[in-house]
Amino acid sequence: MRVTTTVNGTEQHVDDVWPGESLLYMLRERMGLPGSKNACEQGECGSCTVYLDGEPVCACLVAAGQAIGREVTTVEGLAAGGALHPVQEAFVECGAVQCGFCTPGLVVAAHDLLERVPRPSDLEIREALAGNLCRCTGYEKILDAVRLAADRQVRA
Repeated sequence: MRVTTTVNGTEQHVDDVWPGESLLYMLRERMGLPGSKNACEQGECGSCTVYLDGEPVCACLVAAGQAIGREVTTVEGLAAGGALHPVQEAFVECGAVQCGFCTPGLVVAAHDLLERVPRPSDLEIREALAGNLCRCTGYEKILDAVRLAADRQVRA
C-alpha cells in the first residue's frame, strides 16, 4: 500500500508499506527519521512517542496505514530552522540526555505538557512523563530540564 502523510510539515509518500507495518518502522526505516526509538514495541516505554494530528502516541502501536492523510510530528520536527526547540535545549543543558534512548519520547511528552500547561507543578510534570521510562537516571535532571524549558517559554 502507499502511505501519503505529512511528516514534520512536509507531505511524504511511502510505497510498498505492508499492512502490519508500524508507524515507527516507517518513520525510522523508510523515511530516515531515526529520532523516535524502538525499545519495547509494546507502548510501555514511551521512547517512540510522536504527535499524530497533534496528539502524542506511541508510534510502535500505530499502524503506518493509520497515518494516511494525517499529520505526524517527530522529535526532529520540534526543531525549527536548524535551531533546537527550547525543550530540546533544556534537556541538553541540564544533562537530561544520558544514553539518549528515552530522550526523544521524553522531549515530545514534555513539549506536549508545556503546550497545555505553561507553568506545570512538579506533580504535573511527573504525571505527564509517567509513560516514559528511563533506565539510566533517577529522573531529577529530566525534571530540571522541563522546569527550565517552562521558565524560558513563559518568559519568551
